Amino acid sequence: MEPLETLVRRLRLTTQLDAEDAQAIEKLPVYIKTFPSQSAIVIEGDRPAQCALIVKGFACRCKTTDTGKRQILSIHIAGDIPDLQSLHLHVMDHDLKTLSPCTIGVIPHDALRALTRSRPLVAEALWRETLIDAAVFREWIVNVGRRPAAARLAHLISELRRRLEAIGIDTGEHFDLPMTQLDLADALGLTPVHVNRVMKVLRNDGLMEFRRNVVRLKDAEKLAQVGGFDDLYLHQSPQL
Repeated sequence: MEPLETLVRRLRLTTQLDAEDAQAIEKLPVYIKTFPSQSAIVIEGDRPAQCALIVKGFACRCKTTDTGKRQILSIHIAGDIPDLQSLHLHVMDHDLKTLSPCTIGVIPHDALRALTRSRPLVAEALWRETLIDAAVFREWIVNVGRRPAAARLAHLISELRRRLEAIGIDTGEHFDLPMTQLDLADALGLTPVHVNRVMKVLRNDGLMEFRRNVVRLKDAEKLAQVGGFDDLYLHQSPQL
């Protein structure tokens, strides 16, 4: 699949784009770059002149405190444009980094601005993406701030499974998740030791296993129940 076809597929999850809108998106200039695992795509303080479309791989938004503590704020997969806000907020206030080797489609801001001015429905779709980002942020705040440790991990795994399915990846009973226990700890507000304990709990309860960057689902429905997962906040339909 071509890079911009990935974007069209993602936007059509939430907006009923017509054929002309899709063709206009697919005509955007895009430059492909590859990044190794655990590398910076954009960092706090940058003034980017382009947006990064994830074509392949996993990336994350994150902030690092003065004492070197990292908080992962969101995880991003193929079809996402995690730094879309840089189109209007000119200075990055956080880092965008890879969790795995990533293929990135670089789209110039000028081309995106011209597209949104000429195709109102595309502008609406991209605006909706930023609103969904905000909904995900709200859910992550609740997850880290109010759910117990096992529920935090169960919720995160359930979310990623749902999002991968939405872009056409058949998760079945397992899916790749290229995150270390340190990455998971930074996403869940836990220590790596605590993450390891939680994994053992979920494994012993017959819900999931996580080995060698692969999640194996034993009981996905019960795992979602443990995490209190309701996919409404993902808004994966034009009707939601």
